[in-house]
Amino acid sequence: MCGVKIVTIGGGSSYTPELVEGFIKRYDKLPVRELWLVDIPEGKEKLEIVGELAKRMVEAAGLPMKIFMTLDRREALKDADFVTTQLRVGLLEARIKDERIPLSYGFLGQETNGAGGLFKGLRTIPVILDICKDMDELCKDAWLINFTNPVGMVMEAINRYSNRKKAVGLCNLPIGMHKAIAEILERPMEEVNVTFAGLNHMVFVTGVYMNGSNVMDQVLDKWGNQTVKNITGIEWDSRFLKALGVIPCSYHRYYFMGKEYLEEALENYEHNGTRAEKVKKIEDELFELYRDANLKIKPKQLEQRGGAFYSDAACNLICSIYNDTRDIQVVNTVNHGVISELEYEEVGELGCVITKNGPMPITSGKLPKAVHGLIQQIKSFEVAACEAAVSGDYDKALLAMMINPMVGSQRYAIEMLDELMEAHKEYLPQFCR
Repeated sequence: MCGVKIVTIGGGSSYTPELVEGFIKRYDKLPVRELWLVDIPEGKEKLEIVGELAKRMVEAAGLPMKIFMTLDRREALKDADFVTTQLRVGLLEARIKDERIPLSYGFLGQETNGAGGLFKGLRTIPVILDICKDMDELCKDAWLINFTNPVGMVMEAINRYSNRKKAVGLCNLPIGMHKAIAEILERPMEEVNVTFAGLNHMVFVTGVYMNGSNVMDQVLDKWGNQTVKNITGIEWDSRFLKALGVIPCSYHRYYFMGKEYLEEALENYEHNGTRAEKVKKIEDELFELYRDANLKIKPKQLEQRGGAFYSDAACNLICSIYNDTRDIQVVNTVNHGVISELEYEEVGELGCVITKNGPMPITSGKLPKAVHGLIQQIKSFEVAACEAAVSGDYDKALLAMMINPMVGSQRYAIEMLDELMEAHKEYLPQFCR
């Protein structure tokens, strides 16, 4: 049958209109025949709201793309060509707990970092691995495009504990950094070549090239408060950046400016609410907009979500795989020796040539000695968290908590672990055996 079948698990997400917009504008190169939006019973209302908006968008574009909505994942997956995952186990209420409980002990609670990131991984990895098993049975040749956080940890788990080799992880952060660098240089993005290396939410820019020349120093001079929607932009000290020699991402502030961000988070915890609570409010407002039967486009307000442009990046990746374009994109995939600080078979975030056979990692410059330890510590945290998520072993979860640099306390690591286990026990059946 002609055309492409795409399945989006977590189809009731507020990001889905951007995904639909991306498929619409690429239809000539990526003829999507069917788009299946899948969710769970608790997300049925949002799925229906988003699905109806998707249908209006496609109809307005005049395209023969069929939109299906279902709570039956297996029905949707049969004979799919691509599967995207954008799910949140426990919904936003779980994220609020991930952020508030660590803060109650005086530690940063962040969606993909520290104690909060650990528990998002513990809840998410078993679900993603079940999806991989279903794909092996129902659409074994399909590509899995994952942008469910924590992306690095999820992709490490897929690589270690599933049979799925056709899987790529995706984050919007490198795109945002590329945009910011192009703005600093006052040039269109396509005229600026940027190389990346590291881990998800711990990626560094290792080189910036324009007209064949490395202009990294020029960017380092001007790199200051650039950030993503969900992290405030405390200014980087230019002396530190020049000494470091690479450009850090927004999430590095949690490690290099930990005290400042903890103080800010505690202030918000006491008076203004966590980022998760703000996101919930933004999402409620978005779904009110989505309900409007006259709305037939992605609303501008969606960019206020921290993950804006995730979905467009996913569409671009799918289009490149489908057409074997061999362009360069930054994705999460098996390192294969490109980043020397990681083991050969560990997952990193790095530039790749995108082919019909998947991403082919390319050398992007050596990371400075100053960041080797941090990269390896976070990778060891990801590996320990994956082991805990798969085994349901409390001691391995404690190991992951203890070795995370945002914790650093045996007493509170145990207390936080126990409280978060209790708070999320509905979504952690592997620990209740």
